[in-house]
Amino acid sequence: MIEYKDAAGSGGHMQVSAISKSFGIGPLRKQVIDNCTFTLERGKLTVLIGPSGCGKTTLINLLAGYETPDSGDITVDNEPIKGPGKDRLVVFQETALFPWMTTFQNVVYGPMVRGEKNKKELEEEAMFLLNKVGLAEFRDKYPIQLSGGMQRRCELVRALINRPKIMMMDEPFRGLDAMTRELMQEYYVRLFEENHLTNLFITSELEEAIFLADRLIILTNRPAGARTVIEIDLPRPREFKILVTREYLNYKQQALEILHEEAMKAFSSGSGAAVSDFLEAYSEVKAK
Repeated sequence: MIEYKDAAGSGGHMQVSAISKSFGIGPLRKQVIDNCTFTLERGKLTVLIGPSGCGKTTLINLLAGYETPDSGDITVDNEPIKGPGKDRLVVFQETALFPWMTTFQNVVYGPMVRGEKNKKELEEEAMFLLNKVGLAEFRDKYPIQLSGGMQRRCELVRALINRPKIMMMDEPFRGLDAMTRELMQEYYVRLFEENHLTNLFITSELEEAIFLADRLIILTNRPAGARTVIEIDLPRPREFKILVTREYLNYKQQALEILHEEAMKAFSSGSGAAVSDFLEAYSEVKAK
């Protein structure tokens, strides 16, 4: 039987030190990230949240090595990153499954082309993980034959089978209906609690952020920087019943106060969309 459970702390340690990033030329140049510093602690699930349009996707592109910061440093286990690498894998907002491959073929593609395992070992590990997320019976289906939630689960397995040091999730459940999103959160948090890889999860949904996180990093309005780090001391394994506990609601109110301030800054600078993401939830908490 495959033992896929890694020891706690087996993931990588990422240090982000005073990074900045701008786009454009001359007077059209816009600062997106400014002097941003934070740490992804080994074996922890860190969630990044901030106002709409503050630069979250730009930030994950820098951490993944798809973009280079104008200044500052990013290291994994004290080694500077020099571009994309197997040690950092990203699950994006939109599906990135190969449409001409089956579920199984999508999952095994990376390790297979690198020749890291023999065929039998690779199939055993792939089926072990597919069974974990309820997709074993769909191994021969193509992406078009899978629901949105199934495609997300397949992408989680495809990332995990590569055993990265750091898993990065760029709003992966955005666009799913409420019931599917809740199901995906449950699959994701169970997989994390079993393997304890270092995880970075980006979201615009505060309830999702607090339910998942060991550490919650709240970003400022653009240009983005790390304004506050909140340590989320809620018991694991996580269950949805924690969403009605006093501890959870206290974390939510603390975070909403900060997010509201940053959203109002965005509104005053002309980005009204940022406010709409948080005002409804803010009003609900204040009314309690």
